[in-house]
Amino acid sequence: MTRRIVRRTAAAFAAGGCAVVLGLAPALPALAHGAPTQPISRTAACAQGGAGTGTAACKAALKANGGPFGTFDNLRVPGVDGRDRQVIPDGKLCSGGLAAFRGLDLPRDDYPSTKLTAGGTLTIQYKTTIPHEGSFRIYLTKAGYDPAKPLTWSDIPSKPFLTADNPPIRGGAYQMSGRLPADRTGRQIVFTIWQTTSTPDTYYSCSDVVFKGAAAGAVVPKKAVSTAPTRAAKPRAAQSSAPAGAPAATPGGGDLAANPSLFKTGNEGVGGNRGEQITTAALIVLVGVTGALAFLRIRRARSAQRIHRGREIR
Repeated sequence: MTRRIVRRTAAAFAAGGCAVVLGLAPALPALAHGAPTQPISRTAACAQGGAGTGTAACKAALKANGGPFGTFDNLRVPGVDGRDRQVIPDGKLCSGGLAAFRGLDLPRDDYPSTKLTAGGTLTIQYKTTIPHEGSFRIYLTKAGYDPAKPLTWSDIPSKPFLTADNPPIRGGAYQMSGRLPADRTGRQIVFTIWQTTSTPDTYYSCSDVVFKGAAAGAVVPKKAVSTAPTRAAKPRAAQSSAPAGAPAATPGGGDLAANPSLFKTGNEGVGGNRGEQITTAALIVLVGVTGALAFLRIRRARSAQRIHRGREIR
């Protein structure tokens, strides 16, 4: 009778532990993976865990989002497989068409930005919270891009100015460099596509940049000179309320890109890593089952001792 009770207790404990694990699963966050921090992207600045959430542009984007952003390193779309222009709608390039990031498509000319030099070399740091194999395609908006209008595929050249397959990771970020076009002026967007091959996901991001002039020795095409825009549109009155010290234009990415501690990973931003939570729950189950089995062995040993003593007395 005692053995049956102990066995039932152990089974109930194990089942309860498994229920704990299964109960955790629906509430666990999706794993997150990466975003550009140099030049600072809208996700890395404005989304959950970002470094510029207090700026006027990020506040406006959050309001336009209609709810909290997803985590800054988790803007990914499954199953695109290179069909970016067919899958991602015009006007929704910065959000990847995802409702959790739709506020990032809000057209403004005061997002946290990085100063660049036309014709110079751009070194990109793409912070990775979970590395994946894959390729990067990096574009710069065409001369004549208007930041006051939603970003569309017609603003993006057909060929990227930089591509990289599985670039090296240093300091927690993919590192890659490329020569910028020499005919850009004013405010533009560096549009990054990361198509992973170890998962079905493709990541999208918009990095706002401001060109301060051409690099020494850079050759500017004559066509580009005659068609380049004069100046980027001035911020509208409603957009001029950025708090004092807000990084509206951050040289070289500034503190936002240079200080990795400013960025919380998607896992940290939503309360822990899925693997760690599952491991903890599994450990609880293991300890419980082990304790129940140990208790069963002790009861068996005591029962055997009582039987042996009874025989000796007889």
